Amino acid sequence: MKDKIVVTGSDGRFAKILKIKNKKLNLIFENKKRLNILNLNSIIRFIKLNKPKIILHCAGLSRPMDIHEKDIKKSIDLNIIGTANITKVCEMFNLKLIYFSTGYVYSGNRSNFKETDPVKPFNNYGLSKMGGECAVQMYSNSLILRLIMTEKPFAYNKAYSNLKSNYIFHEEVVKMLPKLINKKGIINVGGKAQSIFNFARSHNPKVKKIFAKKNKNFPLNQTMSIAKLNKIINK
Repeated sequence: MKDKIVVTGSDGRFAKILKIKNKKLNLIFENKKRLNILNLNSIIRFIKLNKPKIILHCAGLSRPMDIHEKDIKKSIDLNIIGTANITKVCEMFNLKLIYFSTGYVYSGNRSNFKETDPVKPFNNYGLSKMGGECAVQMYSNSLILRLIMTEKPFAYNKAYSNLKSNYIFHEEVVKMLPKLINKKGIINVGGKAQSIFNFARSHNPKVKKIFAKKNKNFPLNQTMSIAKLNKIINK
Protein backbone atom coordinates (compact mmCIF):
# COMPACT_ATOMS: atom_id res chain seq x y z
CA MET A 1 0.00 0.00 0.00
CA LYS A 2 1.54 3.30 -1.14
CA ASP A 3 -0.55 5.74 0.90
CA LYS A 4 1.45 7.27 3.76
CA ILE A 5 0.17 6.15 7.14
CA VAL A 6 1.19 8.02 10.29
CA VAL A 7 1.35 5.83 13.40
CA THR A 8 0.79 7.56 16.73
CA GLY A 9 2.21 5.98 19.87
CA SER A 10 5.38 4.83 18.12
CA ASP A 11 7.03 3.99 21.46
CA GLY A 12 4.20 1.68 22.50
CA ARG A 13 4.26 -2.11 22.64
CA PHE A 14 2.24 -2.69 19.49
CA ALA A 15 3.99 -0.03 17.42
CA LYS A 16 7.38 -1.55 18.21
CA ILE A 17 6.21 -4.88 16.78
CA LEU A 18 4.62 -3.11 13.82
CA LYS A 19 7.97 -1.47 12.98
CA ILE A 20 9.67 -4.86 12.87
CA LYS A 21 7.00 -7.04 11.26
CA ASN A 22 5.29 -4.73 8.76
CA LYS A 23 6.01 -5.60 5.14
CA LYS A 24 3.11 -4.11 3.18
CA LEU A 25 2.18 -0.70 4.58
CA ASN A 26 3.90 2.65 4.06
CA LEU A 27 4.23 3.68 7.69
CA ILE A 28 5.64 6.82 9.32
CA PHE A 29 6.54 6.48 13.01
CA GLU A 30 7.08 9.50 15.22
CA ASN A 31 7.62 10.03 18.93
CA LYS A 32 5.38 12.12 21.15
CA LYS A 33 7.79 15.05 21.22
CA ARG A 34 7.24 15.73 17.52
CA LEU A 35 3.67 14.51 17.40
CA ASN A 36 1.96 15.48 20.65
CA ILE A 37 -1.67 14.31 20.61
CA LEU A 38 -2.51 16.79 23.40
CA ASN A 39 -1.42 19.72 21.25
CA LEU A 40 -3.53 20.48 18.18
CA ASN A 41 -0.85 22.66 16.62
CA SER A 42 1.71 19.89 17.01
CA ILE A 43 -0.55 17.46 15.14
CA ILE A 44 -1.36 20.00 12.42
CA ARG A 45 2.33 20.84 11.84
CA PHE A 46 3.22 17.17 11.57
CA ILE A 47 0.41 16.47 9.09
CA LYS A 48 1.34 19.44 6.90
CA LEU A 49 4.97 18.33 6.87
CA ASN A 50 4.38 14.64 6.12
CA LYS A 51 1.12 14.74 4.10
CA PRO A 52 -0.25 11.32 5.03
CA LYS A 53 -3.55 9.86 3.84
CA ILE A 54 -4.23 7.81 6.98
CA ILE A 55 -3.62 8.11 10.72
CA LEU A 56 -3.28 4.85 12.64
CA HIS A 57 -4.01 6.06 16.16
CA CYS A 58 -2.33 3.65 18.60
CA ALA A 59 -1.25 6.24 21.17
CA GLY A 60 -2.92 6.08 24.55
CA LEU A 61 -2.74 4.83 28.10
CA SER A 62 -3.37 1.17 28.86
CA ARG A 63 -1.31 -0.60 31.55
CA PRO A 64 -1.00 -0.86 34.44
CA MET A 65 -4.78 -1.14 34.47
CA ASP A 66 -5.18 0.50 37.88
CA ILE A 67 -3.60 3.73 36.58
CA HIS A 68 -7.05 4.57 35.18
CA GLU A 69 -8.47 4.47 38.69
CA LYS A 70 -5.55 6.24 40.40
CA ASP A 71 -4.94 9.00 37.83
CA ILE A 72 -8.13 9.71 35.93
CA LYS A 73 -6.73 13.00 34.60
CA LYS A 74 -3.97 11.17 32.73
CA SER A 75 -6.46 8.60 31.44
CA ILE A 76 -8.87 11.29 30.25
CA ASP A 77 -6.09 13.34 28.63
CA LEU A 78 -4.44 10.53 26.69
CA ASN A 79 -7.40 8.34 25.77
CA ILE A 80 -10.22 10.85 25.36
CA ILE A 81 -8.83 14.34 24.72
CA GLY A 82 -5.87 13.09 22.66
CA THR A 83 -8.18 10.98 20.50
CA ALA A 84 -10.59 13.88 20.07
CA ASN A 85 -7.69 16.06 18.90
CA ILE A 86 -6.61 13.44 16.36
CA THR A 87 -10.19 13.19 15.11
CA LYS A 88 -10.43 16.98 14.68
CA VAL A 89 -7.27 17.06 12.58
CA CYS A 90 -8.37 14.11 10.46
CA GLU A 91 -11.61 15.93 9.69
CA MET A 92 -9.66 19.12 8.95
CA PHE A 93 -7.42 17.43 6.36
CA ASN A 94 -9.88 14.71 5.22
CA LEU A 95 -7.65 11.89 6.46
CA LYS A 96 -8.76 8.32 7.12
CA LEU A 97 -8.65 7.61 10.87
CA ILE A 98 -8.08 4.14 12.30
CA TYR A 99 -8.51 4.03 16.06
CA PHE A 100 -7.17 1.27 18.29
CA SER A 101 -9.87 0.74 20.91
CA THR A 102 -10.50 -2.27 23.15
CA GLY A 103 -12.94 -5.09 23.83
CA TYR A 104 -13.20 -3.65 27.33
CA VAL A 105 -15.91 -1.29 26.03
CA TYR A 106 -18.32 -4.23 26.31
CA SER A 107 -19.96 -4.99 29.66
CA GLY A 108 -18.79 -8.59 29.99
CA ASN A 109 -22.20 -9.62 31.38
CA ARG A 110 -22.51 -12.26 28.65
CA SER A 111 -20.41 -13.74 25.85
CA ASN A 112 -19.84 -13.15 22.14
CA PHE A 113 -20.53 -9.41 21.85
CA LYS A 114 -21.06 -8.18 18.31
CA GLU A 115 -20.00 -4.78 16.99
CA THR A 116 -23.65 -3.69 16.88
CA ASP A 117 -24.31 -4.53 20.54
CA PRO A 118 -24.58 -1.74 23.14
CA VAL A 119 -21.42 -0.86 25.03
CA LYS A 120 -21.10 -0.47 28.80
CA PRO A 121 -17.48 -0.60 30.01
CA PHE A 122 -16.81 -2.41 33.27
CA ASN A 123 -13.81 -0.30 34.34
CA ASN A 124 -12.25 3.12 33.84
CA TYR A 125 -9.92 1.90 31.10
CA GLY A 126 -12.91 0.81 29.03
CA LEU A 127 -14.68 4.10 29.79
CA SER A 128 -11.65 6.09 28.61
CA LYS A 129 -11.47 4.14 25.33
CA MET A 130 -15.21 4.49 24.83
CA GLY A 131 -14.75 8.24 25.29
CA GLY A 132 -12.26 8.17 22.43
CA GLU A 133 -14.70 6.14 20.36
CA CYS A 134 -17.38 8.80 20.84
CA ALA A 135 -15.21 11.33 19.02
CA VAL A 136 -14.13 8.90 16.29
CA GLN A 137 -17.68 7.75 15.54
CA MET A 138 -18.67 11.36 14.84
CA TYR A 139 -16.25 11.28 11.88
CA SER A 140 -17.50 9.16 8.97
CA ASN A 141 -14.09 8.47 7.39
CA SER A 142 -12.99 6.25 10.26
CA LEU A 143 -12.47 2.69 11.45
CA ILE A 144 -12.56 1.54 15.07
CA LEU A 145 -10.75 -1.69 15.93
CA ARG A 146 -11.83 -3.19 19.26
CA LEU A 147 -8.76 -5.23 20.11
CA ILE A 148 -7.82 -7.87 22.65
CA MET A 149 -4.08 -8.33 22.07
CA THR A 150 -0.99 -9.10 24.08
CA GLU A 151 2.78 -9.58 23.82
CA LYS A 152 4.50 -12.66 22.46
CA PRO A 153 5.69 -14.66 24.30
CA PHE A 154 2.94 -14.54 26.91
CA ALA A 155 4.28 -12.15 29.55
CA TYR A 156 3.28 -14.04 32.70
CA ASN A 157 3.99 -17.42 34.28
CA LYS A 158 0.39 -17.75 35.54
CA ALA A 159 -2.93 -17.37 33.73
CA TYR A 160 -6.62 -17.43 34.67
CA SER A 161 -8.42 -20.66 33.81
CA ASN A 162 -11.91 -19.32 34.54
CA LEU A 163 -11.64 -16.06 32.59
CA LYS A 164 -12.54 -16.21 28.89
CA SER A 165 -11.34 -13.71 26.33
CA ASN A 166 -10.15 -13.37 22.72
CA TYR A 167 -6.42 -12.94 23.23
CA ILE A 168 -4.29 -12.59 20.13
CA PHE A 169 -0.62 -11.68 19.74
CA HIS A 170 0.52 -8.34 18.34
CA GLU A 171 2.21 -10.12 15.43
CA GLU A 172 -1.11 -11.57 14.26
CA VAL A 173 -2.74 -8.14 14.26
CA VAL A 174 0.13 -6.80 12.11
CA LYS A 175 -0.63 -9.50 9.53
CA MET A 176 -4.33 -8.57 9.50
CA LEU A 177 -3.89 -4.80 9.14
CA PRO A 178 -3.46 -4.65 5.33
CA LYS A 179 -6.88 -6.28 4.91
CA LEU A 180 -8.52 -3.97 7.45
CA ILE A 181 -6.99 -0.64 6.52
CA ASN A 182 -9.62 0.32 3.91
CA LYS A 183 -12.65 -0.68 5.99
CA LYS A 184 -14.89 1.69 7.92
CA GLY A 185 -17.10 1.36 10.96
CA ILE A 186 -16.25 -0.99 13.85
CA ILE A 187 -14.51 -4.38 13.82
CA ASN A 188 -13.79 -6.68 16.76
CA VAL A 189 -10.22 -7.96 16.48
CA GLY A 190 -9.00 -10.94 18.48
CA GLY A 191 -8.47 -14.68 18.49
CA LYS A 192 -10.86 -17.51 19.25
CA ALA A 193 -12.82 -17.33 22.50
CA GLN A 194 -11.06 -19.39 25.18
CA SER A 195 -9.71 -19.18 28.69
CA ILE A 196 -6.57 -17.11 29.11
CA PHE A 197 -4.91 -20.20 30.56
CA ASN A 198 -5.61 -22.26 27.43
CA PHE A 199 -4.33 -19.45 25.24
CA ALA A 200 -1.15 -19.08 27.28
CA ARG A 201 -0.54 -22.81 27.64
CA SER A 202 -0.72 -23.37 23.88
CA HIS A 203 2.40 -21.22 23.59
CA ASN A 204 4.05 -22.04 26.91
CA PRO A 205 3.22 -25.39 28.57
CA LYS A 206 4.88 -24.24 31.81
CA VAL A 207 2.23 -21.59 32.53
CA LYS A 208 0.43 -22.33 35.81
CA LYS A 209 -3.33 -22.24 36.31
CA ILE A 210 -4.91 -19.67 38.65
CA PHE A 211 -8.49 -18.58 39.30
CA ALA A 212 -9.98 -15.10 39.14
CA LYS A 213 -12.65 -13.82 41.51
CA LYS A 214 -15.63 -12.24 39.82
CA ASN A 215 -16.52 -8.67 40.76
CA LYS A 216 -18.21 -5.72 39.07
CA ASN A 217 -14.92 -4.45 37.66
CA PHE A 218 -13.71 -7.82 36.45
CA PRO A 219 -16.30 -10.03 34.66
CA LEU A 220 -15.19 -13.58 33.90
CA ASN A 221 -16.46 -13.67 30.32
CA GLN A 222 -14.98 -10.92 28.20
CA THR A 223 -15.47 -12.54 24.77
CA MET A 224 -16.40 -10.84 21.52
CA SER A 225 -17.73 -12.18 18.25
CA ILE A 226 -15.01 -12.17 15.59
CA ALA A 227 -17.30 -13.34 12.76
CA LYS A 228 -17.01 -10.01 10.94
CA LEU A 229 -13.21 -10.09 11.23
CA ASN A 230 -12.98 -13.67 9.95
CA LYS A 231 -15.16 -12.84 6.94
CA ILE A 232 -12.77 -10.03 5.98
CA ILE A 233 -9.55 -11.92 6.67
CA ASN A 234 -10.62 -15.09 4.87
CA LYS A 235 -11.72 -13.39 1.65
